[in-house]
Amino acid sequence: MKIKHFKLERYFAKYEFSAKYLISSSDCDGYSLEYILSCASKEELNLWNNLKFGYTDSAGSEFLREAISNQYLTVNPDNVLVMSPGEANYILMNVILERGDEVVCMAPAYQSLYQVAESIGAKIKFWLPENTNSSYYYNSDKLNELVNDKTKLIIVNFPHNPTGFIPTITDLNKIVEIAARKNIVLFSDEMYHQIVHNPKDEIPALCDVYENAISLWGMAKSFGLAGMRFGWLATKRTDILNDVLAFKDYLSICNNAAGEVLTTIALNHKDKFIQPNIQKIIANKNLFNSFVAENTDLLEFGDTNACSTALVKLKIQETAYNYCEQLVNNCGIMMIPSEMFDYGNSHVRIGFGRENFGDILNVWQDYMMR
Repeated sequence: MKIKHFKLERYFAKYEFSAKYLISSSDCDGYSLEYILSCASKEELNLWNNLKFGYTDSAGSEFLREAISNQYLTVNPDNVLVMSPGEANYILMNVILERGDEVVCMAPAYQSLYQVAESIGAKIKFWLPENTNSSYYYNSDKLNELVNDKTKLIIVNFPHNPTGFIPTITDLNKIVEIAARKNIVLFSDEMYHQIVHNPKDEIPALCDVYENAISLWGMAKSFGLAGMRFGWLATKRTDILNDVLAFKDYLSICNNAAGEVLTTIALNHKDKFIQPNIQKIIANKNLFNSFVAENTDLLEFGDTNACSTALVKLKIQETAYNYCEQLVNNCGIMMIPSEMFDYGNSHVRIGFGRENFGDILNVWQDYMMR
């Protein structure tokens, strides 16, 4: 299978490790090994201290799948399959889809959510948001219009990267109803699961509310452990999990032993990882709201309720890509233009998960004052 270059990841590769400031990262600052181990129980430290680097269970070691299943309401360890998130998405598309299948996917979206399906030969229909003053809303009525008897798969991402949108429980149930009406598989990218700015806005994992849903979660975003490279699929569709597991034999085969233990520790002490990230995101979003209020001639931002990212409009004549290139070359700030999401050329993604966010805003403000 030939596949197009991943625009966003290629753009990150160009600047992420050379730019002085990153203001568009979707992850939060990474926690240290010392911090992870400081959270561990005596039993978990025994796992770590007695670690051996042999092969692990290809589905994920039992203690890890137990820790993952505890994050859900209706999932048991046999409903979980562990691998890197990107690998999970790639394999899942390959075992579910065939050339000619119809797929509905939210847009803008992380490219792998639709690009793998498109490269297989599926026909992609994009579910676009309603946009009012840079506040985004995904109307389930619009989704319903895109679905027909040929639809094989619906792909959603809540909380949503890059817009920061999260549906209400009512809207989420409407999405499930649309899928269930035609028995369509619903793939739910939940990498930002539980990153909600107000607890009242939290929604359940879709694998807990729809028998034909497959939820993807992992350590990169909610937990601030992107370098762990651990994720998982959770679903009642054990037939699909078995096919994914067989396909995995041609790729990673199994997971790294150290990462399994560290991931288990983080899962078992979830609040020590997720809650600090939420507080950081909220604080940085407040800083950004003040920044936008001082720069209304340049920026339009409609606020968000979830996720660590926002899609912000640039009120300028030039393209977002050109503006971002000037910014990184002239003052060292790496910013992601909407062209990397195939979403026009007048928006940028802002990430709220970094400790030095306020310092970056100061550098950006100085640049604009030149």
